[in-house]
Amino acid sequence: MTSRRREWLVQATWASADAGVVILATYAATWLRYDLRFNQFLTMAIVQFAIVAALVHVLAGVVAGPYRIGHQRGSFEETADIGLTIVFDAAVLILVVMATPWLHGAPRSLALLVPALSLVGMFTLRFIVRSYRWGRTVSSDSTQKVIVFGAGEAGRRLVRDLRRDKHATYAPVCLLDDDPRKRHIKIDGVTVRGGRDRLRELAEASGATSLVIAIPSADTDLIRDLRALAADAGLTVLILPTLSELMGHTPRKADLRRVNLEDLLGRRQVVLDETAIAESINGKTVLVTGAGGSIGSELARQISRFGPKKLILLDRDESALHGVQMSITGRALLDDGTLALADIRDLDALREVFARERPQMVFHAAALKHLTLLEQYPLEGWKTNVLGTMNVLQAAHEVDVETFVNISTDKAARPTCVLGYSKRIAERMTADFAELDAGRYVSVRFGNVLGSRGSVITAFTAQIERGGPITVTHPDVERYFMLIPEASQLVLQASAIGRDGHVMVLDMGTPVKIVDVAKTLIDLSGERDVEIVYTGLRPGEKLSEELFTPGEDIRQSSHPLVSYVDVPPISTSSVLTAEPQDGAEAQARMRYEATEPIHVKEQA
Repeated sequence: MTSRRREWLVQATWASADAGVVILATYAATWLRYDLRFNQFLTMAIVQFAIVAALVHVLAGVVAGPYRIGHQRGSFEETADIGLTIVFDAAVLILVVMATPWLHGAPRSLALLVPALSLVGMFTLRFIVRSYRWGRTVSSDSTQKVIVFGAGEAGRRLVRDLRRDKHATYAPVCLLDDDPRKRHIKIDGVTVRGGRDRLRELAEASGATSLVIAIPSADTDLIRDLRALAADAGLTVLILPTLSELMGHTPRKADLRRVNLEDLLGRRQVVLDETAIAESINGKTVLVTGAGGSIGSELARQISRFGPKKLILLDRDESALHGVQMSITGRALLDDGTLALADIRDLDALREVFARERPQMVFHAAALKHLTLLEQYPLEGWKTNVLGTMNVLQAAHEVDVETFVNISTDKAARPTCVLGYSKRIAERMTADFAELDAGRYVSVRFGNVLGSRGSVITAFTAQIERGGPITVTHPDVERYFMLIPEASQLVLQASAIGRDGHVMVLDMGTPVKIVDVAKTLIDLSGERDVEIVYTGLRPGEKLSEELFTPGEDIRQSSHPLVSYVDVPPISTSSVLTAEPQDGAEAQARMRYEATEPIHVKEQA
């Protein structure tokens, strides 16, 4: 039997059932009308009225009501259609009893009583059918029993989707939620049995094989805890994406996926003041340096959402520019005038681009970032992170930029390495331009970004694929981690609310031990014999990163995830004095310029 024919038969069955309800309602209304006496039941007028009422309802339902469309049984859409059809029935029946002589033997009150009782009867019939379906447990040899954690809106919708899918891969056997007010609530026949402390007990009793975390806003601490409890109970863990990934659609079976490293380390729902961001970007010419990098490219994608007049992507890597343009526009012919192939070390090239485009906002993300390499080649760090930033600042100053955002790093707080020294000087130079220029100059400081090019995650993954070992510098070394979209969104937020000269510091959450990251990656890979080898801290590396330098006055911004500090400005003339000629001079010079004001303040 074809699906169309099957649907037609289902609709015909329900139309017949509802016609029967109308006929029963006619006799029930007659019984009520005649004070519960049965002797008026079998008059021809009542029989005729019942047939007419049933036909009117079925015809109305076929033409414009519940039998024209295959609604989900008992859904709001179906009940709304039934209600409208009943209103139409009442109007037609009133006209019939008023204008048809052969129905004069039927009480006129039936024109109102019958539709009202029919509505109750049809709703009751659907409630019984739906309740029966809710109470059934869908199971087959190919169906996996799952426990769903989260009885909020997402969890409820997911359970309903799983219960109503005839070809469901997963069958929910119970719900868990830490909110005691939700205990014993039933959702499509699935009961909330308690909190996370009952996970192992219920897994053993139900034979469940998986735990589904149905909380799109779940933070990393909750996910880690549930994953540990699930591992103890022998359950695999599935999870719903974040709210931003769901993009407003109802959570469903197809959205479920395995837990990944981003969930365990960097997953956090960021609430943005999109109005403030849109006001700062919409209709303006925006330029991003380092646009081909991990942060620069994501910044460009986020900026494009807020309707800039023009978005210029500047980088020295032509392949990276090709890739980021493709990700934003879906085409990469490289000929639309939005790409600028230039090196920030070349002031003349920057001046030419800035003079031609005259950007109103600049996001400076171009930098050298690998700590160990910069320790070996500090002069390169000086040329790019110090002089390159100076060049971008100068070019922006010459075209009267309205807002300049310097992307910094947590290593600029009490710096101990070339990367930290160079980025600290960049913060100080940005603060100096804030005093000299009419525009707004701010820096944004944050830590490690999950998934960025050359990150520890990439290195660990490659080592696992080779069979190990994974190399970790120290068992106690720990770092802050953020997701690339999260970091980029907060950079935009900081750019919108940051005041002139401030260093905006993003809330990085709780630092994570690198060895725990390695162990998690090994576990997620399914490997069990990958060795972890400790190699010792590298020159300039800290056990724990800091977001603030001791003595900085930490203040809270208008956004709960962004605070800010002031840094002492340093002029470009001071930086250019006695420019270093080799790596040793560059390292010494950067250390002095980055830390000298700190020592003076501490001595004072």
